[in-house]
Amino acid sequence: MINVLIVEDSAVVSALLTAIIENETDFHVVGHAKTGLEAIKLSERLDPDLITMDIRMPEMDGIEAIRAIMSTKPKPIVVISSNVDDELQISFKAIDEGALAVLEKPCSLNDPQFSSIQSEMVNTIRGMAEVKLVKRRLEKKVAIPYQNKSVLKYHLVAIGSSTGGPQALKSILTGLPANFPLPIVVTQHISNGFVEGLSEWLNDSSDLRVKVAEDEEKLMAGTVYFAPDDYHCQIQHVAGQLSIQLYKDHEVNNFIPSVSRLFASVAEVCPGRAIGVILSGMGNDGADGLLAMRQAECLTVAQDEQSSIVFGMPDAAIQLNAVTKVLAAEQISHYLLGAESA
Repeated sequence: MINVLIVEDSAVVSALLTAIIENETDFHVVGHAKTGLEAIKLSERLDPDLITMDIRMPEMDGIEAIRAIMSTKPKPIVVISSNVDDELQISFKAIDEGALAVLEKPCSLNDPQFSSIQSEMVNTIRGMAEVKLVKRRLEKKVAIPYQNKSVLKYHLVAIGSSTGGPQALKSILTGLPANFPLPIVVTQHISNGFVEGLSEWLNDSSDLRVKVAEDEEKLMAGTVYFAPDDYHCQIQHVAGQLSIQLYKDHEVNNFIPSVSRLFASVAEVCPGRAIGVILSGMGNDGADGLLAMRQAECLTVAQDEQSSIVFGMPDAAIQLNAVTKVLAAEQISHYLLGAESA
């Protein structure tokens, strides 16, 4: 049985969360808190397996509560947030304090997206409750200016990630300098409406330019491009220039955007001239695409189990023999800066 503490100041949202969680036979809500201070006290007294955390609350907000809980008796914490601009900015700061994931807050049973929000929430809570804390906190690093010209034989870096991916991405991107000579394209599984906040958080955290990709956009060195909501993102080669192609299609491996779609396009367009990286996440999206990259003689990297919050996606790629290098998240930026040594 997974015991969950709900921290939410809205009675309506708290009731919705309770209904979602207790609809699962292996979940049980052990308590409700309406403020950050109550959350700290109940976390200590009830010893839940996981906490869902609101951000905006009276007396003490969710960020302060997460900081206090993680500094004393850490618990897996999933932030439940609205995808409005000001709250998005705050929500991703919760990752810095030790939260494992940020999910969309349900509005009502009549919301056309309710079913997908419910499914994602249940799957994430079930997966995060199994995380054994304390995981290593991935700290911001000082990026060393790029000087190794041999990495220029590669044309781009493609990254796929899901649950736990934002933490790993921050560790990687903060280790790369502003003059990193390759573009980086990322497909990240995340709730609709949150990719913009994620890209802004990472843009503020690193020396690279980080943005949401636009269709037909030309790839530029030192820039990180995130696949937008509801579009597969792939790479194309037009008139001697690599660019982004966005398109709507059916889900691949249950996802749109799909990591496998990105990796497969890179294998086709940049054989032997790209680096693929698969990071923390549930499921197996990306494994077959990374295999295509390896078969096309690209470099392929998987995040290791110790630094992954969820080892599902990297492990699936490793089991498929799609990986040439397994590294901790904090080692990947150093590897990218010296990729010719692979």
